[in-house]
Amino acid sequence: MSNASTPADDAATLLERRGSRRDFLRNSAVTALAGGVLAACKGKVPVGEAAGSSQTPPAATPGVDSNVSGGTMPPPAQTALAAQQTAANQMDAMHEAGIKAFPAKTAGKGNQILAPVMDGKTKVFNLTARPIKWENAPGMINNAWAYNDQVPGPQIRVKEGDRVRVVLKNELPESTAIHFHGLIVPNDQDGVPFITQKPIKPGATYTYEFTVSNSGSHMYHSHHNSTKQVGMGLLGAFIVEPKNPRAIERADIDYVMILNDSQGGYTLNGKGFPATEPLVAKRGQKVRIRFMNEGIMIHPMHLHGMPMTVISKDGWPQPAPWKCDTLNIAPGERWDVIVNCTELGTWAFHCHILPHAESEHGMFGMVTALIVQA
Repeated sequence: MSNASTPADDAATLLERRGSRRDFLRNSAVTALAGGVLAACKGKVPVGEAAGSSQTPPAATPGVDSNVSGGTMPPPAQTALAAQQTAANQMDAMHEAGIKAFPAKTAGKGNQILAPVMDGKTKVFNLTARPIKWENAPGMINNAWAYNDQVPGPQIRVKEGDRVRVVLKNELPESTAIHFHGLIVPNDQDGVPFITQKPIKPGATYTYEFTVSNSGSHMYHSHHNSTKQVGMGLLGAFIVEPKNPRAIERADIDYVMILNDSQGGYTLNGKGFPATEPLVAKRGQKVRIRFMNEGIMIHPMHLHGMPMTVISKDGWPQPAPWKCDTLNIAPGERWDVIVNCTELGTWAFHCHILPHAESEHGMFGMVTALIVQA
């Protein structure tokens, strides 16, 4: 019998082999799928299995995605977010600490009203200029030159028509003089060395005397080596109350705010935040704020929550009072505003040149608050 295969036999054998290959591939795919499902379900409690089964899910690892292959490495984005949150927490803590410290206690207080000594009908104000140590903010103690040991110097308040005498004793290591900024005075009382008077030498005393003729918010300061001397603190407010005040300028609280930006840093009345003084009023009260810029930079002062009504510029009444929430005060300028305290709460009040008021470490410098109480 011959063993030679026929064409029909060869075809049948080929078909049989092809069928076996398809079966093998199909079975292999099913086996792989089943293995993957079992691997994915490994360690998980099947649906419907009773609680307390010995098969319990593995403990979750913080910051690790359990669906990531291996379940051991946090995603890069999550690591970056954690670092950002840590940095944000540190910055926020510094900002919060400054706010909580406000108003912080420091040694010394400037801009205190100086009571005159009467010589007949003349009001006499005695000033002594000398070097002192001044704490601008907690722990920040600077060398200052001051009138009567305070920065700003004592606030002088008189009335229109008063006869005034200012006696200055110089205990500085250099000459000085006083200019009465904004006041109309006789030429020889204007306080500019080599133009209207000789410099007041160290150890000397000099007397100014004049009759006050114009009311308003004015200043006094050194006019000799003034960049240094005024910057170090030789400055103060000179307020002249009018004989016949306008209805619009009558207020429950009268507050002087002197701005400076030199050796002592950015200050309001000689202090930087959080050592600045808040303005406190009751709802319904009117506050008059007298801005005075004794610095060398402009300072746009911005009040949150309520508008300011501008009533005077450099001591002169505005013909038509106007409202704003940000008022730019240039060096040497004085602006008077009225704030009607209608809104309860603590309202931020600051220079809006932001590097004068805030950094990544928190608020500083020319920042205070208007607190309206019930």
